[in-house]
Amino acid sequence: MYLGLDIGTSAIKAVLVDDGQNVLATAETPLAISRPQPGFSEQNPEDWWQATLASIDKLKAEQPAALAAVRGIGLSGQMHGAVLLDAFGKVLRPAILWNDGRSSAECRELEDRFPALHRIAGNLAFPGFTAPKLLWVRKHEPDLFARTAKVLLPKAYVGYRLTGEMVEEMSDASGTLWLDVGRRDWSDEALAATYLSREHMPRLVEGSAAAGRIKPELAARWGMETPPVLAGGAGDNAAGAIGLGAIGANDAFVSLGTSGVLWATTDRYAPNPQSSVHAFCHAIPATWHQMGVILSAASALGWWANVAKEAPGDLLAPLGDAPKAPSRATFLPYLSGERTPHNDTAIRAAFIGMDHDTGRDELTQAVLEGVSFAFKDCLDALTAAGTRLTQADVIGGGSRSRFWIAVLASVLGIPLNRVEDGERGGAFGAARLARMAATGESPAEICLPPRRIETIEPDPVLQQAYAERHALYKALYPALKGVTS
Repeated sequence: MYLGLDIGTSAIKAVLVDDGQNVLATAETPLAISRPQPGFSEQNPEDWWQATLASIDKLKAEQPAALAAVRGIGLSGQMHGAVLLDAFGKVLRPAILWNDGRSSAECRELEDRFPALHRIAGNLAFPGFTAPKLLWVRKHEPDLFARTAKVLLPKAYVGYRLTGEMVEEMSDASGTLWLDVGRRDWSDEALAATYLSREHMPRLVEGSAAAGRIKPELAARWGMETPPVLAGGAGDNAAGAIGLGAIGANDAFVSLGTSGVLWATTDRYAPNPQSSVHAFCHAIPATWHQMGVILSAASALGWWANVAKEAPGDLLAPLGDAPKAPSRATFLPYLSGERTPHNDTAIRAAFIGMDHDTGRDELTQAVLEGVSFAFKDCLDALTAAGTRLTQADVIGGGSRSRFWIAVLASVLGIPLNRVEDGERGGAFGAARLARMAATGESPAEICLPPRRIETIEPDPVLQQAYAERHALYKALYPALKGVTS
């Protein structure tokens, strides 16, 4: 038996997986986000820990014998968050999260201080990343910065509470801007640019390697026969890729979650920071990936559902299985700013092209198309980085909508695959990493792809119409930026 834990932003999710890779039980405990100022986003790390305990306790209540037989535990985690610990391992302040935008000025400072950043870290300095957050803390909370002995990412903090050891793995570490992504090691120069050193960092392992063992008192709490191995784990998207079996070069998927990701696995380090493409390590050895990231995907539909005072499913139902033509309205989905390709925290969303006859269904379709156009921007950025995709799987909550996948296929111009269990997420991938860490089995043996339910091909007529609409969409960005800046 293997246990996967997803340390998410909205919940801690746990999944119990048997030796046949069947999911026996799941549990989830919700989390809240604090927004003390506009653009700020924080959580208390103790909340993650208590929710982790609660989720595993739920599994014990449901499957005590199976939980007792767990041999390995894996962690998937929300990326980029900054957990600051003092010399005694005590949390110094609430964690600053991935969707926190306070450190824009510090991003410019970091790039000025460390001109080699793009080459070594493989990415632009985004406010959501970890390193600029520490410059912000140094500037605005100097006493806390001076007391900071260790900086952990969210899942590494939970791992620390589980094992007593401070360990991080390559995929999550890639999102700090402190990792030499090509060498898969901390960069002394990048750390020095933020007034830190290796002493402030956890030990590094590969995601499929053992990072430690669970504390005996916790194993006893959950009735485990022996303290299980804890795997290095993975950042949330890398864990999703492990769950999908996206471990070979050019394996690709689209994640229609709260935010959106266009992922491509690579067998080499291939950065293209000028296009705001993320080049990160994968969670398995000698493997990397590229990602285009948009900040509002399914959350854009959630926002529109809230405005329309309807459930998302009720908004989607009248649209059918596939579009007949583009919506006459255009939606720019920059509700929280944007990463790829703009790296713009200030830009905001808009509807364009409405008239007296524009109705709810047309605006719903425009929201789905606007998010799809943002993914097309990501695809163009990956293409500029030398990656050419011929197909992709679709995962996340948005994958339930066949209409949305049909829109996306025609916008991207590639076939998209609906897959079985497309919403099982990072916790399942974390359980696979736990198995590899506990047994020594290879990724090729364990990371098998899910069954594809349906392949949706681009519609040639719609593909041309969407290409024209995407050109309009791209032209609107500079005008909208002028309005909102």
